[in-house]
Amino acid sequence: MTASPQSSVDPSLGALADAILIPPFPGTTAPRWLLSALERGLAGVTIFGPNVTGDTRSLTASLRDAAAVEPVIAIDEEGGDVTRVAYATGSPYPGNLALGAVDDVALTSSVYAAIGADLFRLGINVDLAPCADVLALDGSAVVGTRSFGSAPELVARHVAAAVTGLQSSGVMACAKHFPGHGSTVGDSHLMLPTVRGTMDEIRARDLPPFLAAIAAGTVAVMPGHLVVPSLTGDMPASLSPAAVTGMLRGELGFDGVVISDALEMKAVSADLGIPEASVLAVIAGVDLLCLGRDTDEAMYHAVRLAIAEAVTAGRLPGSRLEEAAARIGALRTRLAAARQDAAGAGGLAGADDATGLIAARRALRRSGPVPSSLVDPFIVEVEPEENMAAGRFAWGFDQWAHTERINPAAGDGAAASTILAAAVGRSLVLAVRDARTAASLVEEVLAARPDAVIVEMGVPAWTPPAGIAYLATYGASRVCAQAAAEALGLA
Repeated sequence: MTASPQSSVDPSLGALADAILIPPFPGTTAPRWLLSALERGLAGVTIFGPNVTGDTRSLTASLRDAAAVEPVIAIDEEGGDVTRVAYATGSPYPGNLALGAVDDVALTSSVYAAIGADLFRLGINVDLAPCADVLALDGSAVVGTRSFGSAPELVARHVAAAVTGLQSSGVMACAKHFPGHGSTVGDSHLMLPTVRGTMDEIRARDLPPFLAAIAAGTVAVMPGHLVVPSLTGDMPASLSPAAVTGMLRGELGFDGVVISDALEMKAVSADLGIPEASVLAVIAGVDLLCLGRDTDEAMYHAVRLAIAEAVTAGRLPGSRLEEAAARIGALRTRLAAARQDAAGAGGLAGADDATGLIAARRALRRSGPVPSSLVDPFIVEVEPEENMAAGRFAWGFDQWAHTERINPAAGDGAAASTILAAAVGRSLVLAVRDARTAASLVEEVLAARPDAVIVEMGVPAWTPPAGIAYLATYGASRVCAQAAAEALGLA
């Protein structure tokens, strides 16, 4: 008889490995293997969009019932373009760039408190947010509207407000992607990006938001899969002792939980494989391992075995694994206390449904002769290349008007001429998510129809010509679209 994956692991080492893992799982109900692992002491799970399309409260209750101590139930719920809970309809909250445009820290705190309250009621207790990345306008497309902005001081004060708001709801925050993803060009989902700048520049530009998050009491920090040549050499920060133990814990003084970014991301898994990347992450000082959405039960067992074998071989000090397990144990105790406190207080108060819409309205910026009503509007939405962090999510104006969707990257040829022919005698609205990526199309349309309205629903780095009607929403969430629709008389 072939030994089961768990039986081939030394029980004591297997228990320590389980104590630092939060694997994913398919579907809207927990599979038997996962419940069994939680009974053995598995730290918890990472929840993704496909997991929350059913009865999420029942799902999280089943996870909680299986574990002897409150499990970590983590999710990426940033508001704005990155939403797991509302990816089918679009988030009811604007994202960070919109909040940074308003620059009201009380508003940011209230939005994050509302996000946290939503998650808490679903039984989710760790939010892998906020993004603390400072955005270079020619930098990371994967960060984009997930950043509060391009000024370190602005980003720092809003990261602190986000942490405070989120944790006031009983949901723990995780500032990411240390030491800062905003000035990279590549996407770590696909390749290993390099952080641009000298260490002095990185300290001045990228570290202030992480210092602010730590000062605000963030429970967790997530290192990015990012190369910082003068700090990490050829290794990503997520696997680098110099970055995690040296800079984050030593220089910045962070003593909370370090959570890995998804270890299936190509930045680390392409060359190393997920099990080896997991071992190196723990050696570097990471405490809790997120394996990634598309990993399965077999990968969970492979990672568990790799960690145990690394300890046996002397590559991973047993004391480092014990330290990580103890830190996660303390986190789980804190999560249990937060849930007990909320229950004792009669549960969390419901968030005002208008919180996100009010914020989106305040973020909306307009220039040029924006019409307050449209004549038989022809609304075209230009689909960008997929942002791997956000995935394909609902966006646009179809809730308020008939729209046409085009995707130039998918070969929707002669797009400008097709748009212009269909829009004869009608008001024309062109919605884009970063006009820079569709500049030739936008400019060709405007050359023939200077009365067209351009609605920017991404980073507003493109400058419209003088006299052009222009709206900037600073994101593509449902409430950002509604704010623009109201301005155009559609809603």
